[in-house]
Amino acid sequence: MERIKQALDKQARLNSGKSLWSARQISSSQHVRHETAGVQIQDELDNVRYKQTRVVKLSAEHLEKNQIVAFNKNNAMSMNFDLLRTMVLKKMDEKGWRTLAITSPTPESGKTVVAINLAMSIAQQTNKTAMLVDFDLRRPKVGTYLGIPMTKSLNELLEGTAELKEVLINPDFPRLVVLPTRNKIKKSSETLSSRKIADLIGDLRDRYESRIIIFDLPPVLIIDDTLALLPQIDCVLLVVANGMSTKQEIEDSLLLIPADKLIGTVLNKVEIEKRDYY
Repeated sequence: MERIKQALDKQARLNSGKSLWSARQISSSQHVRHETAGVQIQDELDNVRYKQTRVVKLSAEHLEKNQIVAFNKNNAMSMNFDLLRTMVLKKMDEKGWRTLAITSPTPESGKTVVAINLAMSIAQQTNKTAMLVDFDLRRPKVGTYLGIPMTKSLNELLEGTAELKEVLINPDFPRLVVLPTRNKIKKSSETLSSRKIADLIGDLRDRYESRIIIFDLPPVLIIDDTLALLPQIDCVLLVVANGMSTKQEIEDSLLLIPADKLIGTVLNKVEIEKRDYY
């Protein structure tokens, strides 16, 4: 009986040793996977080369004419978008979000200008890359505001006459890629809720772990395009125009946007007092 007990004790010790080794092996494996993911993201950032993506040099004069200022750190207004970038990325990182929709209650609130400037500011972060997608299919303006030629765009991609690599553009700006829309698209709501758009969003999101994707969407109170797309987007930034958006319009917009997706609200078109310091 004593020998049986000794044998059982020995086997228990062996099993305990195996369990300890197995736990250490799993922990080591998880640590390696975590390090591998970190190395992969760093490789993405260190090796940003636009071999297939068309590179288009932008005109500083054209950009400033359209209120695009984030590319120029000498422009005092660019600091506002850097501040917005920091707040937005903090909230997105906390949730593990990488897709952001930008909309407004009504037209002329300046949402497209905010979207472009925010994308440029994010692209200047050394640990992020940014993509800007023009999903305002009834009034696309991203390409026009940037001043980029759009011989091929989202229109051709959806028609099946162009591949994704043919329609993406790097505006001669590190870590930034733009997917423009040249012409308005009929049945825009049905298009945005289609399987084809869902697959496109998935492809854009999953291709690079370091990428933040910004979608410029139509005003939320005018048509249902934004509501059709929101289920596929992580979070929403609402742009409100000072002196234009009414209290009722803002409240109605907030009722339509799910509270758990609303990352914040931007008050746009505000006259800022000039100061000597900052």
